[in-house]
Amino acid sequence: MQGAFSKINARSFHASSARFNEIRISVNGEDVTVPAGVTVLQAVEQAGVHVPRFCYHDRLSIAGNCRMCLVEVEKSPKPVASCAMPAVPGMKVFTDTTLVKKAREGVMEFLLANHPLDCPICDQGGECDLQDQSMEFGGDTSRFKEIKRTVEDKNIGPLVKTIMTRCIHCTRCIRFTTEVAGVTDMGATGRGNSMEIGTYVSKVLDTELSGNVIDLCPVGALTSKPFAFKARTWELEMTESVDCLDAVGASIRIDSRGTEVLRVVPRLHEEVNEEWLADRSRFSYDGLKRQRLDTPMIKKDGQFEAVTWKEALLHVVDKLQSVRASEIMGVSGDLVDAEAIISLKDFLNRVGCTNLTNVQVEAPLESDFRSQYLFNSTIFGVEDADALLMVGSNPRMEAPLVNARIRKCVVHYGLDVASVGPACDLTYDKHELGADVSVLNKIIDGSHPYAATLAKAERPMIMIGMGGLAPQVRESVQGAVDSLLKKYPALQTEDWNGVNYLHTASGRVAAHELGFVPGVAEPVAPKFVYLLQADSPHIAIPDDAFVVYQGSHGDFGATCADVILPGAAYTEKVGTYVNMEGRAQRTQAAANTVGSAKQDWAIIRALSELAGVTLPYDSLDQVQARLEDVAPSFGKIGGVESTTIHAPIQEKSISAKGTLSPYFTNHWMTNPISRSSVVMAKCTDQMPNATNSYC
Repeated sequence: MQGAFSKINARSFHASSARFNEIRISVNGEDVTVPAGVTVLQAVEQAGVHVPRFCYHDRLSIAGNCRMCLVEVEKSPKPVASCAMPAVPGMKVFTDTTLVKKAREGVMEFLLANHPLDCPICDQGGECDLQDQSMEFGGDTSRFKEIKRTVEDKNIGPLVKTIMTRCIHCTRCIRFTTEVAGVTDMGATGRGNSMEIGTYVSKVLDTELSGNVIDLCPVGALTSKPFAFKARTWELEMTESVDCLDAVGASIRIDSRGTEVLRVVPRLHEEVNEEWLADRSRFSYDGLKRQRLDTPMIKKDGQFEAVTWKEALLHVVDKLQSVRASEIMGVSGDLVDAEAIISLKDFLNRVGCTNLTNVQVEAPLESDFRSQYLFNSTIFGVEDADALLMVGSNPRMEAPLVNARIRKCVVHYGLDVASVGPACDLTYDKHELGADVSVLNKIIDGSHPYAATLAKAERPMIMIGMGGLAPQVRESVQGAVDSLLKKYPALQTEDWNGVNYLHTASGRVAAHELGFVPGVAEPVAPKFVYLLQADSPHIAIPDDAFVVYQGSHGDFGATCADVILPGAAYTEKVGTYVNMEGRAQRTQAAANTVGSAKQDWAIIRALSELAGVTLPYDSLDQVQARLEDVAPSFGKIGGVESTTIHAPIQEKSISAKGTLSPYFTNHWMTNPISRSSVVMAKCTDQMPNATNSYC
């Protein structure tokens, strides 16, 4: 039964019906047709009848220990736990009989026997399954007069708060950390009344997906430590948006009160993040209110002075017009929306500048074909692959949600994974091929054992991380990829493109889509540098260059600037972002901008007017129309266009050489927002292996 359950969960429940034989059962007297192999609970839910549950979850294995999902089955002597009972042809199921109601009342009475009366002070209040189901299915009296048991709280890190006396032993947290996150830190000790959920020994929960146990917990036993006692859920204004702190583009909901963001939680998106969210994206929101730039500033005698917008923009225009076009450089940062990118590109092009770049650390990618910089197989398409070769990639650090998807494929589908790069724990079995790029030469000539795996794979994948695009190894890696494409034609076919680039920044792909890349002409040393939310300390800026920084936080870019133009953060604007697979998505404004900060595209539009090269758009709608004119993919918000047109393979063969290094030095602090977050600072201090990418 477990195998069938896992397969149904891996692909959506409804889509699975086409691959299973169908059976007919009766639910409350009505005949329904369901896929064979499903449980009674799944069958009843498909019939449109809700069954209460605490331990059951669609994406986790079956535990069957809360007994809240009891139903009556004809010829069965007692109520049946529907989550663990297979549906069989001709079965007659009843969910609203007197027996079922009495059984559920009894289960609820047992659950509440030891549950503390914490509702007035519990952060789960207002969204608690125990509250809701006790109101709907519980009784109005209790026969238990004994003293309630108490359980000591556990310290499992700076992100998840534990109040274990409230725990009802549903074991969702255990199953999630073991099955989805891939760590065996959590478990149950003791039996009966002495049973406790915890980490066995006192330690932090060592996973980048730990915050998801908060969403899974049906009671208030596991809650958000940064959100504790901040607000009640009914006080919050909820805004559906998109995460921009990595290149996955997870669907999120931003909960705010007034002008402050108080919580970020995931939304369901089967093709991208399912219903999970990485901890950095979930908990770094406190960085939105720290180190903020809220007024224009000009550096005078080594000190910044606040000025008006007009003064700041006129000062920028004066410096811009004092240099030649070939001496201007524009740098697009990691958190930039597409509207700002196209505005800066159009502006700099109008003044004659073609020296543009979106790269701050690694070497640039080609952009003539979309397949040269996208995650071409798509994140959901990972589930169709049967072999995966990682090159310079650590998805657990760079894209935890992609890593969770890969782990699911390894566990449920037997995906064969190999890695060329520094050894690291990715939470699943893989072949460690070493960190030397020269191992790719052996795979190309067929002398390496993994060559046989690629040769027999029907849908193989190569995943190149940003570590594989480091300047010292990029040419070798790209040359090896071209050689692999010639050696193994299954990597690119008419309906499959298995070459994937694992980006780490939400603004990177949009820059490629819009052509914000270096021009053909050889650039000279810049004397005027425009940093658009570019905050890397590795950007090569001459000491005598005039630097304009436009962004939301006082980070690396602001410290080296001569003029600061404060922009809006991603939670404060409607902006278009493109994730690693080329999916254009829009954020929504959940809070007002800080101080005098403005929308990024509007700042550049005003600057262009003062410079005498006015951009031809005056509203956000017009800017978004311009996006669609430049790149048709922006006309399909939320969708992905298949990269069926492949880039030509270079005929020149390059012998791969060099050593791959970790890309991140600190997983928790990768952008200005997370570097400004107190919570992320605590994670850096307390989480094991927080630095050096688990390598």
